[in-house]
Amino acid sequence: MPTDTCWILQSIAFLKEPTQFKQSFKISDYSTLQCDTSFPKTKSWNESRDCCSWDGVTCDLLNGHVIGLDLSCSQLRGSIHPNSSLFQLHHLQTLNLAYNNFSTSSISHNIGRLRNLRHLNLSNSFFSGKIPTEISFLSNLVSLDLSYSYGLQLDERTFETMLHNFTNLEVLALFLGNISSPIPVSIHPNSSLFQLHHLHTLNLVNNFFYPSSIPNGIGRLRNLRHLKLYEFQGKIPTEISHLSNLVSLDLSYSYEKLQLDERTFEAMFQNLTNLELLSLYGVNISSPIPVNISSSLRYLDLGYTNLRGVLTESFFLVPNLEILKLSGNDLVKGVFPKIHWSNTLLMELDISSTGISGEVPDSIGTFSSLNILNLAGCQFSGSIPDSISNQTQIRELILYHNHFTGHIPSTISKLKHLTRLDLSINSFSGEIPDVFSNLQELRTLHLSYNSFIGSFPASILSLTHLEYLGLSSNSLSGPLPSNQSMLQKLTELNLSYNSLNGTIPSWVFSLPLLSSVSLQHNRFRGLADEVIKTNPTLKQLQLSNNQLSGSFPQSLVNLTNLETLGISSNNITIDGGMNITFHRLSSLFLSSCELKDFPHFLRNVKTLVYLDISNNKICGQIPNWFSGMRWDSLQFLNLSQNSLTGHLPQFRYDNLQYLDLKFNYLQGPLALSICNMRKLILLDLSHNYFSDSVPHCLGSMPNLTAMIKLDDEDTREIKYMKSTLNALVVRSYEDSVSLVIKGQDIELERISTIMTTIDLSWNRLIGKIPQELTRMNFLAFLNLSQNHLVGPIPHGLQFNTFENDSYGGNLDLCGLPLTKKCGTSDSSHVPQQLESEEEEGESYFLVDLHGNQ
Repeated sequence: MPTDTCWILQSIAFLKEPTQFKQSFKISDYSTLQCDTSFPKTKSWNESRDCCSWDGVTCDLLNGHVIGLDLSCSQLRGSIHPNSSLFQLHHLQTLNLAYNNFSTSSISHNIGRLRNLRHLNLSNSFFSGKIPTEISFLSNLVSLDLSYSYGLQLDERTFETMLHNFTNLEVLALFLGNISSPIPVSIHPNSSLFQLHHLHTLNLVNNFFYPSSIPNGIGRLRNLRHLKLYEFQGKIPTEISHLSNLVSLDLSYSYEKLQLDERTFEAMFQNLTNLELLSLYGVNISSPIPVNISSSLRYLDLGYTNLRGVLTESFFLVPNLEILKLSGNDLVKGVFPKIHWSNTLLMELDISSTGISGEVPDSIGTFSSLNILNLAGCQFSGSIPDSISNQTQIRELILYHNHFTGHIPSTISKLKHLTRLDLSINSFSGEIPDVFSNLQELRTLHLSYNSFIGSFPASILSLTHLEYLGLSSNSLSGPLPSNQSMLQKLTELNLSYNSLNGTIPSWVFSLPLLSSVSLQHNRFRGLADEVIKTNPTLKQLQLSNNQLSGSFPQSLVNLTNLETLGISSNNITIDGGMNITFHRLSSLFLSSCELKDFPHFLRNVKTLVYLDISNNKICGQIPNWFSGMRWDSLQFLNLSQNSLTGHLPQFRYDNLQYLDLKFNYLQGPLALSICNMRKLILLDLSHNYFSDSVPHCLGSMPNLTAMIKLDDEDTREIKYMKSTLNALVVRSYEDSVSLVIKGQDIELERISTIMTTIDLSWNRLIGKIPQELTRMNFLAFLNLSQNHLVGPIPHGLQFNTFENDSYGGNLDLCGLPLTKKCGTSDSSHVPQQLESEEEEGESYFLVDLHGNQ
């Protein structure tokens, strides 16, 4: 019977009016890497053509019935109505709606009307809501794929009914995310799951099953060929080694909550002789490296499994092994084997972050099949052998964080298929060979943190596919090439911490996809003469610590989506009347410039999160317009080391976490409005002329914890910090927040075990020490020295641990730890006048108001 009879046989179905079905969706740009191609298949649906010729439609050649509908990767977005004519296709055997976006849709209960369905694939389609019980009516199902359906809910009754009815099921994939009741679905020992004797593929993600361990009954599914179990916990049952027909076993992504004992580990290699893929990434094995590995294995991932022992040559000589991953096992030792690699089929070798050491042998050049070599984070030393150039098929060469020395061999230019070259964090030296014009497939070039000298290799500018370029923290010198760059796909450029000089060429600001430029800590003298053209892609621009001079470059406003701008430590001036607007600016760093006033253009910036104008020549009072700005997002404000005078204003920054006003000439009482900034993490008011009493409310601020006390007698070692500052502050603050203690720069992100401290030293505070401060459980050090405080020192909790130097220079304080007892002082005694401030080399202290929210 001709296929065009589908119009007659199914005239009441959705084929009669295909536009009705089509109009319930919109075509979106949604695509995914899992789709080789994504295109809107329904665009070809035209009533004037035979429906069986439409994209995605399959008909029975004998009777014209529509038996298959494959709309996967069709960029569909919208909802499927419960009464959609789709559910009238009663002869449908295959329905594939994978990789679309039906986020406004639930699975209709009418799905149960498609009784002839054999294959149902709704994976990656963003359906939500409860899986209807009617799905269990599809008793002819051979495959059911609900992978990555994190919005779906499954109750235990529906789950068990499905398994009971799906007696022909061969493929089952359930990656669900929601639990529909307080009691999650359980897989009990007598579950119908273990009666699915035709099942050959089972993929489950455990985020709705209870108990969370892999059930022992798994060993009864003897026909299983592919088993994927993610995020399960507990001990892997020995019965899993009974699945002798397994071709692939993937138990990864358990985040070390899944344990595999040594006996079961060995039994798996002994019994699973058909296994081609084994991934145990993140499973806690804690066993010696296996000796006997199945010769059938093609893919083996034992990364981050706590393996231990010495890696021998035989491990690399498994005859069919193509991919070997052993990363993250720091107890695995040994050296890189000196074998003839032409005897292997290895295409990917990842032994990163292991204890493997020594030199890379010349025999690496015989590794002709290799596509990816990852030796990062090991203990390798010596130079890169010239024979590396024989690996003409290699795509990724990753050697960062080792102890490699010597030069980069110029023969690296022969590796024409390289997409990633990462030699960062080593001890390479000499000039970077200017041979990159041959590496036209290169997408990532990372050579930072070495000792390279010489000029910037001009051939890099010819890499039309390069996306990331990192040459930071070397000793490169000379100007950047001024000729037009071909880096049309570059998104990030990092040349910071070198000695590059001259002017910054215009191509830096005009690359179409470039979003981040880091040129700080060089010797650039200025920008190119050309006016910066409008560029909406550049978001991060770091120019601090150069030799830029003159007026603030106003053409930077043409970077219309700029979010971070760093120009600190340059000889930049800003015209007080300059009126420019950065609509999206969130981080501005202008410290150590030549500013003499608060930049007026800040009035036009509404989105600030970080502002640093410290160490300038700004004098006078903090202007009312500045303190009155409604910067609701502001978290970091540094006005320190200027010549600010007057009283502390009432800031209106409700989300402020870091306020630094040290080394100014501010005076008067500490305003109680400080305590209104309830999210403060760090407060530094030292080296000013504040007077009156210490506000009692400081002791009741919710986030009050944390920072440093070091004076001239303190020799305690400063260790490394894990979380003193909010990580967002540290990462976003330009080059990290720095302290100066005894003349040495110390980065906050590198300080640990830092003691909780309040520092209000070197002011003119009077009155008693508030008893409320004793509530601070984490207070490790206190510095109230060189003020005019009086009365007894409070006792309780941490206060009992402080010594005399916390209170020095306050002649009318009494009680422990001071030798002066209370009640013995001369009532006519006048407190000592504050001495002039000592030279800047003396230590100072911070109040870190950091806590848990």
